[in-house]
Amino acid sequence: MMKRLQRKRDLEPLTPLQRILFDFAHVFFGSALVAISFNIFLLPNQIASGGVAGVSTILYSVFQFEPAYTQWALNIPLFVAGVLLLGGSISGSILYGSKTLAGTLFLPFVVFLTRNVEPATLDPLLAAIFGGVGVGLGLGIVFRSYSSTGGTDLAAQIINKYTGMSLGVCVFMMDGLVVASSAAVFGFEYALYALIGLFTTGKTIDLVQVGFGYSKMVMIISAYEEEMKQGLLTQVDRGVTKLVGQGGYTNHERPVLMCVVGRNEVPKLKRIVKTIDPSAFVIVSNATEVLGEGFKKK
Repeated sequence: MMKRLQRKRDLEPLTPLQRILFDFAHVFFGSALVAISFNIFLLPNQIASGGVAGVSTILYSVFQFEPAYTQWALNIPLFVAGVLLLGGSISGSILYGSKTLAGTLFLPFVVFLTRNVEPATLDPLLAAIFGGVGVGLGLGIVFRSYSSTGGTDLAAQIINKYTGMSLGVCVFMMDGLVVASSAAVFGFEYALYALIGLFTTGKTIDLVQVGFGYSKMVMIISAYEEEMKQGLLTQVDRGVTKLVGQGGYTNHERPVLMCVVGRNEVPKLKRIVKTIDPSAFVIVSNATEVLGEGFKKK
């Protein structure tokens, strides 16, 4: 009884106020993680891996401009331009705009506070990898709160709106311009380190968004529908969804059974399918995020 009550409490949704506070906590924590990673990995090793942070790294090396001041000087006008030019996607949601403004202001503030922290490493390769991981973790946490830290992402959205180019191309252009500038200032080798950092950041953001718990989605086409369904329900102990398919050549209706299992359950499932129907047609594909009963909580 106590376990059921505890599980019920765990599944109760947050109140609107709790959700807002939770999101802002994510924005502040993620922004701080980005700022600290910038100061202990990227800046001391002259790795300008895109974005406003990359621009501040270049200007610091050339003119000794304080990175935090540079980031404020670029982020705030970009945020204002985003509100004025993007309209619905920024100012249309007061909460989203407030969280983005908080990240835009707080990230340079932490950069300023931690500007005298000793570098974690002076090896540019290690700095590119672990700096990319730290920045990716921080940005991933911010993105999970349905927010942003502003910067060149807003510039990319503005270019996307007024030129019709895809958002991915616009982001690539902005980051590519920063990396190309770093090649001119620091040399081609450091531009390659910047690309490593940029790639690592992107992959880490993806991991934060979808998690590490990769599952497998299995599609089974078999003439022994009922036996297969019972085998999956009772022996694998996973739910089964029946889909209606049609043969492209015969035009005959064929049932398709869909089942999502953990990676360690795939061998058992394949063995059961082979025992019931050795000629069954089976497709096993990756399911990077599964929400619901038996998997991750929504």
